[in-house]
Amino acid sequence: MAQQLLPGGVDSPVRAFNAVGGEPIVVAYGKGARIWDADGNEYVDWVGSWGPLILGHAHPAVVKIIQKAAERGTSYGATTELEVELARIVCDAVPSIDKVRFVSSGTEATMSAIRLARAFTGRDKIVKFEGGYHGHSDGLLAKAGSGVATLALPDSAGVPASFAAETLVVPFNDRPAVEQVFAEHGTEVAALITEPVPANMGLVPPDAGFLQFLRDVTAAHGSLLIFDEVITGFRLSFGGAQLYFGVVPDITCLGKIIGGGLPVGAYGGRADIMAMIAPSGPVYQAGTLSGNPLAMAAGIVTLRTLSNPGVYRALDEMGARLADGLREAAREAECEGVTVAQMGSMLTLFFCGESPRDYASAKHADTERYGRFFRAMLDGGVYLPPSQFEVMFASLAHQQRDFDQTLAAARTAFAGSR
Repeated sequence: MAQQLLPGGVDSPVRAFNAVGGEPIVVAYGKGARIWDADGNEYVDWVGSWGPLILGHAHPAVVKIIQKAAERGTSYGATTELEVELARIVCDAVPSIDKVRFVSSGTEATMSAIRLARAFTGRDKIVKFEGGYHGHSDGLLAKAGSGVATLALPDSAGVPASFAAETLVVPFNDRPAVEQVFAEHGTEVAALITEPVPANMGLVPPDAGFLQFLRDVTAAHGSLLIFDEVITGFRLSFGGAQLYFGVVPDITCLGKIIGGGLPVGAYGGRADIMAMIAPSGPVYQAGTLSGNPLAMAAGIVTLRTLSNPGVYRALDEMGARLADGLREAAREAECEGVTVAQMGSMLTLFFCGESPRDYASAKHADTERYGRFFRAMLDGGVYLPPSQFEVMFASLAHQQRDFDQTLAAARTAFAGSR
């Protein structure tokens, strides 16, 4: 029925399981660190709605505040105290953000940030990295990761060549390539946009000093540095990856966690840059559902919970425990050609000899082996990202029994994927 009514039977490509084979699950509900499908099967969930459910599914405090907010109305198209409070929390936490504008998705956030950077600098070109996925706006789909990489699609049909021509693409972690593109086009570059820790070609940590290098080279050429922290924001630390690494961009894009599992996005930065946005300035951007009261309420409760002492230490420990457990399970099964990239509560299991440093090396991963591993894990009651090029997320809801079940299933799955 779904395929008769929805393109490919889904509303986002990776959900179709085309990259891993088998029938996609249809989720009925979730609780804590687990989900149940429409057939009643139970799974340990390491996807967490692709990152926002850092407290787990249906967290009681989040559910309660959403219910309370909904009783007052689901949307007004007008300012509320909730969005002002969430803005205060975000501005206090994230080093680069003096002012923030809420939108309804990460794509809206990055698209708006690019427009803002172009207006502020008076330049047109954007630099991005191969495999970096910054939403599905036209100019940012050049050599993108995420579902584009998963499905081996050529950038995207429907994107005019003239749009793509304004995007300059270089390999991640490649200093000489970045230096060259700025030497050739520096006076034309409005901004360089990057995930500080790319998580859409699988998890690819930055080399030591690479983010500071990007800060320095953009500043030297009068370009802005945009951190796409839609995934890493409030995931690696309470101030995001920029606090974690000590590198402050000019503009930051947020999403995922700041809505507590509801649709949300945001972009923010220095006060002089944000003053360009209407109605303060000439850069127009609007959204009827921006600052939606349900998403704002869920975000406030989520961020207040994350501000408690010891939260990120616990998340980091869970990420390391899962990564170490998967490595040990692969060794026990004598399964070679497996590496696990991990940072904080994010990780990717690659079927390749070494952890990738860029998109080209990530593409060497054996996607067929990953597909076999994924299906075996699903049979073992464990739900992983249905793509080699996505990330697993630990949450505060994961418990010892979830790790035990996951690693027991992994030992069997590795044995079958050799």
